[in-house]
Amino acid sequence: MTAPNRLARLASLVPGGGSQAARTPFVLLVVVLLGSGLLALLLLNASVNQGSFELSKLKQQTKEHTDEQQALQEEVDAYSAPDALDRRARELGLVPGGAPAFLLPDGTVRGVPEPATPEPGR
Repeated sequence: MTAPNRLARLASLVPGGGSQAARTPFVLLVVVLLGSGLLALLLLNASVNQGSFELSKLKQQTKEHTDEQQALQEEVDAYSAPDALDRRARELGLVPGGAPAFLLPDGTVRGVPEPATPEPGR
């Protein structure tokens, strides 16, 4: 096979003149795919940013609620302290009990029950 024959044979395999028109739909397809990909990426980024702002807001609310819960727990602890309970009980007119008596499982009483009497100084 000679060189001109090979060249003619290769030339017949390459498409002729209308190659510009055949590329246009492909180029448009690539541009549309790239544009839609960029648009999807932009929308995804905006969604992630919105979620980040919501997460930040919820973290702040959680911190505020935790602080409020701790303040309320401190208030409850102050009311349930022994000295505070004693003071409030005396304000209501209660007095400390006397010597305790215990009821055993067999029905016997251990100790001598005494009525509670107010302290003379109070």
